[in-house]
Amino acid sequence: MTPTSDLGSRAGRASTAAGGLCAAVVLVVLSMAVPAVTGWDVHVNSFPPLHAEWHPRVGPGTVPALLIAAVLALRAVDLADRLSWGRLLVATFLAGLTWMLVLAFVDGSAGVSELLEDRYEYLRTARATTDLQATLQAYVGRIRYSAYPRNWPVHVAGHPPGALLFFVVLVRLGLGSGLAAGLVVTILAATTALAVMVTVRALGAEVMARRAAPFVALGPAAVWQSVSADAVFAAVAAWGIACLAAAATRRSVPWSILAGLLLGYAVMMSYGLPLLGLLAIAVLVAARSWLPLPVAAAAALAVVLTFGVSGFSYLEALPAIRERYWEAVGGRRPEAYWLWGNLGALVVSAGPLAGAGIACLVVGVRQHLGDVQRRVVALLAGAGVAMVVLADLSLMSKAEVERIWLPFVPWLLLSCALLPERWRRRGLVLQIVSALVVQHLLLTGW
Repeated sequence: MTPTSDLGSRAGRASTAAGGLCAAVVLVVLSMAVPAVTGWDVHVNSFPPLHAEWHPRVGPGTVPALLIAAVLALRAVDLADRLSWGRLLVATFLAGLTWMLVLAFVDGSAGVSELLEDRYEYLRTARATTDLQATLQAYVGRIRYSAYPRNWPVHVAGHPPGALLFFVVLVRLGLGSGLAAGLVVTILAATTALAVMVTVRALGAEVMARRAAPFVALGPAAVWQSVSADAVFAAVAAWGIACLAAAATRRSVPWSILAGLLLGYAVMMSYGLPLLGLLAIAVLVAARSWLPLPVAAAAALAVVLTFGVSGFSYLEALPAIRERYWEAVGGRRPEAYWLWGNLGALVVSAGPLAGAGIACLVVGVRQHLGDVQRRVVALLAGAGVAMVVLADLSLMSKAEVERIWLPFVPWLLLSCALLPERWRRRGLVLQIVSALVVQHLLLTGW
């Protein structure tokens, strides 16, 4: 390629990235403005498309957050390129964990503990759970509203019992307070970026893993990762995918079994996570190996069957949760808004740079597939896009996707590795500033 054509290629990618960024910003603005200007009641808390309230504030974490933000903005991109792989993993974990905590502590320790103590959440039910066998046997029967007054709280009813079981274990380990459970959730959430990086490197794209690391670990999603069980689902799912990548590249049965167990348990934590099958297929295609598939699928099925033998029927739960969803606020939320309003909420959670990365992914997909490293990112990020599209079209994720889609966000953000070099540092600044703005202007729920 001549220098002139290379310049043209870089200019074209920069133009594509700018177009994607502008589209993402416009989408967010419209999703906020349309209900406000028209008075359209889209049945969500007072700041659609987010389940949030307008609440400008500063707090104990504000100054630390600003200082950490400055350090990360100045150093993260360079360190991602220069550190040894092991040190990069440690640095990414510590940076992500610190970022989540300083943002949460804008509201003091309540920023970590308060939401998990909410009556709609899992902890209260987990503390009251003394007989797991009886709980699983009664689980489906308590999903529908018709089971009142014994029907489950919103989040317990809205998820398979693997989610509740996670918090039951925390309670029995003595970690059942809101603060202790919140810290566990945050620590696990901080490992998600590592799982994504390990996956990409295992598939032969270490350069892309390094380029993506700051964007996967840092950004507005951190606002929700410290307070949402969906961040745990994201971590379990990401490590399942990482194990599958190891199984495919090492031709390993033990890794295949572990991948299946983790992915199977992820499915038992959220009804939306069977969509991980698309990501699993992308991993196997990238690895050019289907050998792990039978073993991993059998292990995942074993997890589901274990819950079934213990009393929980997944197939019976699906119509029950659909009925409850449509009887409740989900049935009142207009599809005409949420089919695209969801995407506005996703951009707020993933950060506006996700729009730029996805634009580069889509426009240059043929070129990416012809390059060994970029092919891996294209396949995994493309699977992330496909999962979001299917989740959106299902109409079972109307609103609150800023947290519900946390398991999809890191795979979307992989696309940021495809951005032009000059976009990396400025793009990271944009992501970090977006997180600070969200946390200091909005009181987010769940």
